[in-house]
Amino acid sequence: MNQGKLSHNQLFKGIALFTPGGDLIYTIDPSKQGRWHLHLCAALQEILDLVEPPHFLVPCYTATVDHWLDPRTQQVRTFAEAYPAVLKHQAVLNAIFGTGDLVWQAAPWPDGLCDRMVLSTYRASFPQLWEDHDLIVQLDIAEPTFQSERVAKKVQNLPLKTQAYVLRLFVAGHSATTEKILHNLHELLERSLAQPYTLKVVDVLTNPEQAEIDQVTATPTLVKVWPHPIRRLVGDLDRGDKILQMLGAQDKT
Repeated sequence: MNQGKLSHNQLFKGIALFTPGGDLIYTIDPSKQGRWHLHLCAALQEILDLVEPPHFLVPCYTATVDHWLDPRTQQVRTFAEAYPAVLKHQAVLNAIFGTGDLVWQAAPWPDGLCDRMVLSTYRASFPQLWEDHDLIVQLDIAEPTFQSERVAKKVQNLPLKTQAYVLRLFVAGHSATTEKILHNLHELLERSLAQPYTLKVVDVLTNPEQAEIDQVTATPTLVKVWPHPIRRLVGDLDRGDKILQMLGAQDKT
């Protein structure tokens, strides 16, 4: 447990839910009252088009952080724990929750819980969860608590707040043309996107599996993975207006 000097208005509980593939959805709850794991599972169902909410991920792929006020000392303390499957993501957790270089504790769990063999039985029904979509999504829900099952089902229609555009650029090998495309694309995105973005360059010659997953059959191809809907632009990446149209963005200049 770490002691900090945060102000009282920084008291909150943070809950993060990972997928086996490494995607992350999380929320920050100042009221510290919500049953957020249900919200996060329902949101994952919507984002990844799952057959049902992946409740089996809880608690094995979760992490929680709590900034709370010690009534004796009137100082803010921080308690953070993560299940073993997600302890490797401490740097990401510290980044999204603003907890510096905090060392997260391993959450205790009973024997038999979080068995990898048992969890892997869900893979056939939820294949999207074992893919890496480069998603880091913050869930923003107006209603902090569930009052009934009826209210809980409404979560799928509540707005999601994404942290960034998630883009993939598929190319065939390293060349001067590839460098030019990447330079121009970075310049356009920096100038024109109002939100942050992540851009992963995928060489189809060395990573054909990713090209197959993203249904890429020609290069260069730019894929907008997030926000949904997924869109692709094949071939002509010199036209900035076409790229921005595909992204649903407008040039700010």
